[in-house]
Amino acid sequence: MPKLSVVVPFYNVQTYAPDALKSLELNAREDFEFLLVDDCSTDGTPELLERAARELPGAVLLRQGRNGGLATARNTGLDAARGEYLAFLDGDDWLAPGHLARMLAAIEALGCDFIRTDHVRCTGRTRSVQRVPYGPQSVVADPRSAILPADRATSVDYPYAWAGMYHRRLLDRGLLHFTDGLRTAEDRPWIWRLHREAESFAAVGLPGVFYRRGVSTSLTQIKDERQLDFIRAFDQVLADVGTDRESDLLLPKSVRTYCAIIAHHFGSIERYEPAAARKLRLMSAAALGRMPQDVLDRVLDAMDVERATVLRRLRGGRRTATRSGATV
Repeated sequence: MPKLSVVVPFYNVQTYAPDALKSLELNAREDFEFLLVDDCSTDGTPELLERAARELPGAVLLRQGRNGGLATARNTGLDAARGEYLAFLDGDDWLAPGHLARMLAAIEALGCDFIRTDHVRCTGRTRSVQRVPYGPQSVVADPRSAILPADRATSVDYPYAWAGMYHRRLLDRGLLHFTDGLRTAEDRPWIWRLHREAESFAAVGLPGVFYRRGVSTSLTQIKDERQLDFIRAFDQVLADVGTDRESDLLLPKSVRTYCAIIAHHFGSIERYEPAAARKLRLMSAAALGRMPQDVLDRVLDAMDVERATVLRRLRGGRRTATRSGATV
């Protein structure tokens, strides 16, 4: 059994894949395996991965039968992983030399289910360290203790799968797989499930992942209907939290986050394709209608005026349309 399996999906990232692959080489150990998942790339990425499979120590090339998106590609890697510990990297990001070994040493020393790490955000030539929004460092805690409060950023608002390392027992318990087919916000139900159902975690700093922002092929830059998967993702969060033993405590946080994400998308609605923008309005209004209305009332009362106004207009428009018999 390898000590560590690293799942790395790639899709049409021939410009950036060499950086990711070189960083894996600088992290390689004889007891590490790198699961390189080609999600049906149509550019030069497959040739780069074929070469890596021959030359990169520990590399295993996995090819998807069809393009399924990031969540499905990660699941393919997880299904093939043999390691005692697991980690992730995206094909357009990269690692500092030795970062994986440092994370492994940290999680083994702490003996917890998973650790969360800081990362470096890279936008053009600008670099900034993004911290895990959780205060205690290298202290093992109950993951549930990092979900609240509802009105501040917490660990569930820092969903990046590649910012951490995970013990295999989480995979065996079914906690590491992603919702199949989600093309955006795939890590939101995932991080909520980890914090609700895992038994122990720690934040450890270690900002060794370089997260590339502003990539033209990234879904964060492409405003078509694939972006709207965030609604399905957060519907799953609400459904899961609704069955939790502490649902009364956790629902305000999940509703507030869902509302904040809807407002965020409306802040850039002019960048959406016209059909996708119309669908965003309809689906967001319907989502507000599915939320627990008493919780939603309290959340909107506590939000800043600008975002609350946008959300109340959406909510009011849906109510008017419903009374008039229109379909939303």
